[in-house]
Amino acid sequence: MTVPSRPDRTLIVVLAIIAGLVAVALAVVFFRGRPEPLAENTPAGVVQRYAAAVLNNDGAAAARYTTDGRSGTGQPDRPCVPADRPAAGTLRITLASTVEHAGTADVHVVLATSNGSGPFGNPEYESEAVFSLERVNGTWLVATAPWQLTICPVPAAKP
Repeated sequence: MTVPSRPDRTLIVVLAIIAGLVAVALAVVFFRGRPEPLAENTPAGVVQRYAAAVLNNDGAAAARYTTDGRSGTGQPDRPCVPADRPAAGTLRITLASTVEHAGTADVHVVLATSNGSGPFGNPEYESEAVFSLERVNGTWLVATAPWQLTICPVPAAKP
């Protein structure tokens, strides 16, 4: 008479370990919170705060981070049109690099713009852009910003 062999539990242990790792990864993704803000006295930190203010449609807060106190663009008096800014929630900004000089800095970013939904997911367009900053009285301020992240001080005239 033969004794039935015990089932091999190795497969069950391996599957349990994989399930545990997947659960930990999901917990990290969903509960990690917001990233830490960059230091406010750095060019990248100023750009981060300026961009957050623009994306929140807070022109007054954004203006505090600009050299001209208004729009952070090289064309502060031009009229604005609806196409000047992407719709809310469609723009994602990623810091690429920062180059500091004595009194100026260039903050390179990647702008990803979402364009609704398509048959294969959410189509995105990525482009590189540069913020130019100047040090004014020891504080970094935005001198020029990419067109997607400007606050238009003069509304466009209605036809």
